[in-house]
Amino acid sequence: MSSARRLQLEIAVASPAGARVARQAGADRVELCSALELGGVTPSGALVAAACAVGPPVHVLVRCRPGDFVYDAEEVALMAAEVREAVAAGAAGVVVGALTSAGALDTGAMRRLLDAAAEAGSAAGRPVGVTVHRAIDQAADPVATAVLAASLGATRILTSGGAVTAPAGAGTIAAIAAAVPATEVMAGAGVGPGDVAALAATGAAAVHLSAKRAAPARRGGTWVPMGPASGSAGTDTHFVTDPEIVAAARSAVDAVNR
Repeated sequence: MSSARRLQLEIAVASPAGARVARQAGADRVELCSALELGGVTPSGALVAAACAVGPPVHVLVRCRPGDFVYDAEEVALMAAEVREAVAAGAAGVVVGALTSAGALDTGAMRRLLDAAAEAGSAAGRPVGVTVHRAIDQAADPVATAVLAASLGATRILTSGGAVTAPAGAGTIAAIAAAVPATEVMAGAGVGPGDVAALAATGAAAVHLSAKRAAPARRGGTWVPMGPASGSAGTDTHFVTDPEIVAAARSAVDAVNR
């Protein structure tokens, strides 16, 4: 890969410790969220500030709840406020997305979120990147949705190519990369270090991994279920960033960039 287009490595993390591990193992940036087990939701301002203090550039997931990506006006207003809070806390970028019930990009919601990022960046005196997250993979036409997102000013597209995993969606990732050549396309979902070279061949400019493992459960007593799924095995723990996986991914990215 040429030096003008070097493959980048992004690690999804859920804590300052995860951001620190990602930095020490060679990540170019992190995507920060809370509740990684639920696909991620917006972290608090305090968590953003703490991760920014110890990690590489932090891009903050702004997703006000789990579930679908069709939002009402109140939810969009909340996420616009969360965008501003994340940037004020030090985020280098935000990660957003919204769809209509018909599976198209919600351009009204996206403009509000993009405007919030631009306004917050202006107030902070620095540019703020905007990644469109994997809502794009729930769209009726991921390629057309990526083109529209890029036309609105998105900096980056995170996608699995509309498939369960990025390796399975490699063909569509390649089509998205070709359709938005001026916008960074990042391949993510089910990515391991062994998938990096094949995903780089799609034209993706970055790969995105959670690089996670389950932390040991630390029960103080009996485990009482605390939600619809919390009675099942493994729900009394959480995910942490595995430095060995990050380091292996870094090695794979470096091999592509030689």
